[in-house]
Amino acid sequence: MRRNRICLFVATSFFAAAAAPTFAAQPYDGQWNVTVVTKSGNCEPSSSSTLTITEGRISAPGAAISGTIGREGLVRVSINGAYANGQLSGNSGSGKWNGASAGVPCSGRWEASRQ
Repeated sequence: MRRNRICLFVATSFFAAAAAPTFAAQPYDGQWNVTVVTKSGNCEPSSSSTLTITEGRISAPGAAISGTIGREGLVRVSINGAYANGQLSGNSGSGKWNGASAGVPCSGRWEASRQ
């Protein structure tokens, strides 16, 4: 169960925008395909998801997320004790994530592309 939450975190939460005004469209709004790859630890090897960002905020069914994406594309997110950060630029982005599965640390990279 924890493993699935870590992968869901990485695939769904790397760009929440808590600091963005709710009335203004943000530069990274739209649909994004996110691929997550585990480089170390016992988390799921890889997963992909399509996410929707509206007014700078991410929506993902079943994910309680918090984090920000700045107007310059800086990504910082946390969910259930796991964390991701990185950079979006134009129609793509990438970064790192880390968390734990059954108490064993795991980490990796994520990549995103706007659809």
